[in-house]
Amino acid sequence: MPLATTRRAGLVDQVIDQMRGAITAGEWPVGRRIPPEPELVTALGVGRNTVREAVRALSHAGLLEVRQGDGTFVRATSELSGAVRRLCGSELREVLQVRRTLEVEGARLAATHRTDDEVRRLEELLAERDEALAAKDWARLVERDTAFHVLLVQCSHNTLLAELYQGLTEAVRASITATVENDHEDDHVSHTGLLDAVRDRDAARATAEAGGFLEDLLERHKDQA
Repeated sequence: MPLATTRRAGLVDQVIDQMRGAITAGEWPVGRRIPPEPELVTALGVGRNTVREAVRALSHAGLLEVRQGDGTFVRATSELSGAVRRLCGSELREVLQVRRTLEVEGARLAATHRTDDEVRRLEELLAERDEALAAKDWARLVERDTAFHVLLVQCSHNTLLAELYQGLTEAVRASITATVENDHEDDHVSHTGLLDAVRDRDAARATAEAGGFLEDLLERHKDQA
């Protein structure tokens, strides 16, 4: 377990920091139940009330969800992502609209500022994504597609834009899952043109490619809220 015994001062804050660290590092994945209270008490070396206060704070922040009789589950990896999920819920069209706003600018900047190493990593992710599509491995497809979009925005080298998009990761993943589940096998959006534009440092074409595929998704799912 990625937890250590805390010091006496600021116990609740220390427990919050350690639990948040376990979430953001992926030790406690989104959708999974966290260790039960007695286990946390033992691992952290604090009292039950301290653990409960930390869980309550992280629940209010949107990172955890307490389900009576079932346990406490990870809901998001950051406060921003938790807030987005509360605002957007399962409204696919709204998520796609927000993605369009951020990804179009991210693609434009990425075409100008990306490094050769970043292009190679984008190529690897897209190849893995397309292999998963061919194998009908939908879970891996969603994971690789999400990673591709996150890295693409990071290639913008705009720290604030990248952090904003990182905070949307769960919402982005959920929207990709929804589109994968609803699209026909031979009707999935290709990102080859987008990658080519970024590789060629063609900002105008990258902008058009990013906006185009998201407009396509919005049109396909225009009746879904």
